[in-house]
Amino acid sequence: WPAPRCRGGRGWRGRPVHGGVVSHIPSPRVKALERAFTDIAHTRMLGVPVQNPALHVQAIGFSPEPDDANMLLGVLVTPWFMNLVRLPTQAVAPGNTLLAVGQKGTRAAGNESFEFVGACEADLGAFEVCSLFSPMFQFANHAAATDTANEVLNQLRTLVKPTTPPTQTRPSRRGFLFGLGSAPTQAHT
Repeated sequence: WPAPRCRGGRGWRGRPVHGGVVSHIPSPRVKALERAFTDIAHTRMLGVPVQNPALHVQAIGFSPEPDDANMLLGVLVTPWFMNLVRLPTQAVAPGNTLLAVGQKGTRAAGNESFEFVGACEADLGAFEVCSLFSPMFQFANHAAATDTANEVLNQLRTLVKPTTPPTQTRPSRRGFLFGLGSAPTQAHT
């Protein structure tokens, strides 16, 4: 498939983009996301001191958003960041259905709202990111990072039951007129 062009065929940070690694995740779009960022780890980020060498690129828990089957939501773990990512199921150019590159916007994720930023990689197309951690030095190993990513997704995907407002007792007319409100009930012993 022809990837949409992102700023003249350059990555969202304006640097050239290349190809990458195979993923354990079945979705071709999620595999493309992992490939793009694995390649970035081996090229643009190579030798940059903000990388945690105990970590590698992995896409965690991508699944369709409840209200939009054409948008995947998951977490991308890299040696330099952990981001919540909104990834369309089909490659799109930035600014069409997603935020333009660098543009910020509030998006719902589960019962929460977060600020996302539009991004694009030439071999992937447009997507949106919300930074969770950066840099990643607080994670001792890759398992700790993936456990955190899974917990973030579990929290976002846990439906919060709507709370019913407490019923208010209505004072009697006499209580209202004399400022007595409702009489409290007392347990008899």
